[in-house]
Amino acid sequence: MSKLIYLDNSATSFPKPEAVYQFMDQFYRLHGVSPGRSGFDAAIETEEIVHNARTLLCDLFNGDDPNRLTFSYNASDSLNMILQGLARKGDHVVTTMLEHNSVLRPLYHLTQDGIIETTHVPFDANGYVHPDDIRKAIRKNTRMVVVNHSSNVIGTLQPLAEIGAICKQQGVIFVVDASQSAGAVPIDVQAMGIDALVFTGHKCLMGPTGIGGSYVTGELPVRGTRFGGTGVRSAQKTHLTEYPYRLECGTLNIVGVAGLYAGTKWVLEQGMEKLHRQEYFLYNKLRNALQEIDRVIVYCGNNTENQNPVLSINIQGLEAGDLGMMLDVDYNIATRTGLQCAPLVHTGLGTDKIHGTVRLSIGPLNEEAHVDAAIEAIREIATLPR
Repeated sequence: MSKLIYLDNSATSFPKPEAVYQFMDQFYRLHGVSPGRSGFDAAIETEEIVHNARTLLCDLFNGDDPNRLTFSYNASDSLNMILQGLARKGDHVVTTMLEHNSVLRPLYHLTQDGIIETTHVPFDANGYVHPDDIRKAIRKNTRMVVVNHSSNVIGTLQPLAEIGAICKQQGVIFVVDASQSAGAVPIDVQAMGIDALVFTGHKCLMGPTGIGGSYVTGELPVRGTRFGGTGVRSAQKTHLTEYPYRLECGTLNIVGVAGLYAGTKWVLEQGMEKLHRQEYFLYNKLRNALQEIDRVIVYCGNNTENQNPVLSINIQGLEAGDLGMMLDVDYNIATRTGLQCAPLVHTGLGTDKIHGTVRLSIGPLNEEAHVDAAIEAIREIATLPR
């Protein structure tokens, strides 16, 4: 079998840099113990890696307190804690139609339970949300605005600084899902007016699955929704309210934190902007070529000024699932088909009625030859008789 061409980096970046594999292996062999629970050397050294990871990510997002950088299973886990920890009875929440189910479903359950009301702001023909539409959706009882920084379906990057400024003017909490952008493009929580930033480790930060987290700024009143061991003040009956313990309980995914630390270091050493330019070059080559092929439909591919390397397509007369299967079986090219856990994006695109799209997403370890192979494969499939 020929080597896999992996174009599903929006799901999980793969492969990881060799430095990440090596660091995780060495770390877990030497330091696979609970951090800070005991005074022996391995525990102290493990806690040092955890602290270094908090500090590195805090600096990456221009936060001012590493302790407010907390770890979780993934972005979905942190979004559940943040959204449920902020919502109050009678609140209104503004979000967008670009959201992943990790935002849509917690908000839906809160709405279904009669706790909040939710407004979903649409995106335009190019895939962008207009800040003025956010402003118009804010009411007197609006508690927070929740925005997906980069769509996992069409890759568009939303204007966070403008939306953050509106939230500050209106006294509204601004929550950002940076699952697809943390590690790909600069994010400054202070300059962008972000109150809570949520990230995952296994995508652009080049870490493993099962690790993510959030950065919570200032005195944001997030209620703890999980309680348990912290290794600190064990005689206290209630869970600790100070950070990082407020949003962490039990033993951390230590090897995950170590992998996230190594992945983030690798991204910074390579140069985040350099990696993004390389990915954007490949994305543009792919986009431009596919737009010239008869019967190929490219979604939101005209205005790409603020864009991550994610492209959604269809071929007229062919189900997305069938196209994805042909790319896999006949050409050994991995993509993602269907609704990509973001059903309202497909409602806005009109692709919800045709079972979604085929998504091709480029990562830092992709090469020009991978894109060339995908272009030729799609060209061949598009010319097949129907």
